Amino acid sequence: MLPCPFEYFIGIDCPGCVFQRSVIALIQGDLHKSFLLYPPAIPLLLFFFYGFLDRRFKLDTKNEIVKKTGYMIVGTIIMVSYCIKMYGIYKGHGGMS
Repeated sequence: MLPCPFEYFIGIDCPGCVFQRSVIALIQGDLHKSFLLYPPAIPLLLFFFYGFLDRRFKLDTKNEIVKKTGYMIVGTIIMVSYCIKMYGIYKGHGGMS
């Protein structure tokens, strides 16, 4: 794992750190652990793969709505997942006084 300055200074995992762990679990074949670590990892990887194929083979040059909708869906999954994680950390520490 790469060292994370965000985690070092703030004390919580950044989305990049958790994404790394999730991808490593996925490479090791542990789909369940990958999903539990970071639910957006699989949709994000699929979307990156689609973007790569689209650039390479011009899959979807006419319909930009598919791409924009994909960006919004994956972005929403990322934000909701991270907000849930932050809520759990905040709630677990009893909140701020």
